Amino acid sequence: MQIQGIEGMTTGQVQFELQRGAKFVFYYYCVSLLVITFRRPSGIYFLRAGESTVVKGLPWTLLTVVAGWWGIPWGPIYSIQSLVVNFKGGKDVTVEVARQLNVSLAVTPTT
Repeated sequence: MQIQGIEGMTTGQVQFELQRGAKFVFYYYCVSLLVITFRRPSGIYFLRAGESTVVKGLPWTLLTVVAGWWGIPWGPIYSIQSLVVNFKGGKDVTVEVARQLNVSLAVTPTT
């Protein structure tokens, strides 16, 4: 599984960032060729706490705006669905990815 943003990080560092509010997300994009329309997910991104999820997804959003609308009938439908997800900050898959990486999401109490 290729995840952008965790290169060189240890499991402990990823877990620490997750406890601070980091998350794993992906974005949708849509490409249409008149009678054929593709709606696909981007790769998974690791976003630290405070990082803008909408800004990170802008390349996929712009691709959809430029290339997604042209297929009939699914181009406009998939484009709107993709834009809604992307402007909401992408699809949050933190729980699933943390499980696969064997990283705990439990917040440890401080005393």
